[in-house]
Amino acid sequence: MSTWRTIISGTGSYIPTERVTNADFTVHNFYAEDSKRIETPPGEVVDKFRQITGIAERRYASADLNASDLATIAARLAIEDSGIDPETLDQIILAHNFGNVVKHTIQSDAVPALASRVKHNLQIRNPRCIAYDLLFGCPGWVQGLIHADAFFKAGIAKRALIIGAETLSRVLDLYDRDSMIFSDGAGACIVESVQTDDSGAGILATSAVSHCTDEAYYIYLGASNFPGSDPRIRYIKMHGRKVYEYAMKQVAEAMKECLDKAGVPIANLKKVFIHQANEKMDEGIIKVLFKLYGAREIPKDILPMCIHWLGNSSVATVPTLYDLVRKGQVEEHGLEEGDIILFASVGAGMNINAVCYRV
Repeated sequence: MSTWRTIISGTGSYIPTERVTNADFTVHNFYAEDSKRIETPPGEVVDKFRQITGIAERRYASADLNASDLATIAARLAIEDSGIDPETLDQIILAHNFGNVVKHTIQSDAVPALASRVKHNLQIRNPRCIAYDLLFGCPGWVQGLIHADAFFKAGIAKRALIIGAETLSRVLDLYDRDSMIFSDGAGACIVESVQTDDSGAGILATSAVSHCTDEAYYIYLGASNFPGSDPRIRYIKMHGRKVYEYAMKQVAEAMKECLDKAGVPIANLKKVFIHQANEKMDEGIIKVLFKLYGAREIPKDILPMCIHWLGNSSVATVPTLYDLVRKGQVEEHGLEEGDIILFASVGAGMNINAVCYRV
């Protein structure tokens, strides 16, 4: 029996050139939320950070590139990989959080929309190619997949470019320990609606939830931790412990809901491409997921990661990781036709989503 499914026909990513190691943070003085200096030597702070997050280095965009530039590079690579004519795109969906923030400035620029800028950069003239931005915290790119799949099923579109791009290095408070987590990057994919049989490739199911009561401001913009700093200048902030506890409690539930909707047994799941936020948190979420199914053994190769050398680039982590694995650039990880995988993410809002996909 034939059916219409959303497939990923091409991927691309851009990894910025500026490499920042943990050693670069050992010269910093860190301050707590109460603006009191953290007396622990910076070297010990950095070492503990690595043990918890798994991050050893991260990438920052060069001064001449903004988020929309990173997005354009990743988009071109995805278009080339898919072999499509960009004029046939019905949608360009660009997920981000802070727009373009020019290096050494503090103002976010999202007018025109970053998706419009990418369409302009790609010189796509088709007026029926609708370009828009998506704000959904770190799960933005995964939500873009969900958007496109819904539009395809509604008969509104047949082909879309979905991008996640961010330059978090431009909104960091260097006096805050959490600044070491964040990085820059962009990932993109081409998705298309195609007719296939029941066992064919494509999106099998999706799920998404938003918790916006007590959880709404777990991640927010706030003043620097440095005493006497200008309160008018704000940086990305988060209540790390609350984010961790929330993720451990809620993310696996949404992932399970997605797998159950797809009718996929946990034993058939080959890979999980989860938001690269924190190594221990991601590993913990996988343990909770398998526990929900009563499964005792977790496959050793189910969780590819790039956080160790790329850090947390927000909306860019999942598409970047998928592109790297798909193209054989992550050691000991690969994909084969017919593999069932899960995309999942959690972030500001607080929002969680998941997409079950057959390669």
